[in-house]
This record gives sequence, C-alpha cells and structure tokens, in this order.
Amino acid sequence: MRKQIVAGNWKMNNDLDASKSLVKKITKKLKKKSLKDTRVIVAPTFVSLQKVAYKAKGTKVEVAAQNMHQAKSGAFTGEISAEMLKSVGVNIVILGHSERREYFGETDVILAEKVNAALENKLEVIFCFGEVLEDRKSEKHFSVVESQIKNGLFHLEASAWDNIILAYEPVWAIGTGETASPEQAQEMHAFIRKIVADKYNQEVANNVSILYGGSVKPSNAKEIFSKEDVDGGLIGGAALNADDFIELVKSF
Repeated sequence: MRKQIVAGNWKMNNDLDASKSLVKKITKKLKKKSLKDTRVIVAPTFVSLQKVAYKAKGTKVEVAAQNMHQAKSGAFTGEISAEMLKSVGVNIVILGHSERREYFGETDVILAEKVNAALENKLEVIFCFGEVLEDRKSEKHFSVVESQIKNGLFHLEASAWDNIILAYEPVWAIGTGETASPEQAQEMHAFIRKIVADKYNQEVANNVSILYGGSVKPSNAKEIFSKEDVDGGLIGGAALNADDFIELVKSF
C-alpha cells in the first residue's frame, strides 16, 4: 500500500539556526497528530543536513538531501556522495529537480547514474520530472514526462521501485503562482502510473507514491491531494513556514 507523503524542499533557504528552528517547530506540531498513513519529509541545505537529521531523530519527520553526486568519491570539488549522506543519518535524496536540470545541466544520463548510486547505497529516491510551459502549450507534456521517467528509471529492476518516489513538477507552475488544476494533476498522475504499469506491472504502479510539485499551498492542497492518483506533494515555498507546512500535512 503506497503512502501519502508531504515533502518540504527548503532549496537554498535558511541558515543553520533557521533550519534548526524550523524543524523544531514542525516536529513539535506533529507530536499530537496521528500519521499512520502519511510520511513527512524535509530537505534542508547541505550545511544544515546533519543538525536537522539529529534534531529529527526519533520524531515523525524524515530528512532528505536535495541532491548528491553519482561518484563514490574523488576530485569533484563541492560535491556530496551517497556514502556521505548516509554517514550523517540521511536515507532519502531528491534527484532530478527541475532547477538541477535547468541551471546545472543535469541530463537523463547523469540522473540515471545518480539513481543507481543512491540505490546501491540504500538511499530512497524522490525522482523529479516535468514539462516546461512551451511543452504544455505544444501538447508535448505527456511525451516529455514519459521520456524523463523512461530514461531515468526504466533501466531498474521492478524490486528497486520499493525505494522510488515519483514527483511530477509542471515547471511552469513552480514559483510562478500558477498551479495545474486538480484535474490536470490527476490526468498526468494517472498517465504516469499507467506507463509504470505498462513497463513493469500493476502492482509496482499501484505501490509507487506520486507527488505533485507545483505551488501547492494550504488553500489548494486538500483538493489536489484528494485526487485518486495524487499521493501528496513536493512542497517549496509553503514548506518554509511551519504552520503552512502542517496545514498541508493535515490536508489528507
């Protein structure tokens, strides 16, 4: 049975003190909540990762990294390996975020290598993908999404999908105030689940959580999350405010 997930991507926000304060507020607010079927994940910057993981230990909050390098070690100045993430208590990593693809040139080939390295080190992967506005307007959004998923993940054995979470990002709806309608989100999520089923089987498709990542906020989360194939959200701006973030968790 797939889990409902609310994952907060803090991006390049919050210094160490702000990160510790935010996770403390979130864990405190979650103490009284029953989260039987909902996972709560936060992804701080690398400089705060160890401290946030320590603060979250033993709570209902899990901690993810925002990225990692595919190599085990070596002359890759400024990069972080999967083993390094494991060493500070992190067991989840976000890969393929639209900002990594656009600003840092991460290709499908690179991302497939990163996925392999993460899984080899027993990291769970939140794999991101999605179309830009031009793709949507030219009605290429389904083919773009299918290509990104196939190239990044379809080389994996079915058993590997136990450690994969999918995150659909309509890039045109990130930080723009625009949001795909709940119907648009459901349409794409159902399409994603179908191509996974076609490649593997219905069981794999039914068990994988598919998150929506496009300007989710307390005012629209309940309607989006209510859709059959939307299993939660990868949250940006609203994840930086503890009250807003908890409202998203309560939206289920």
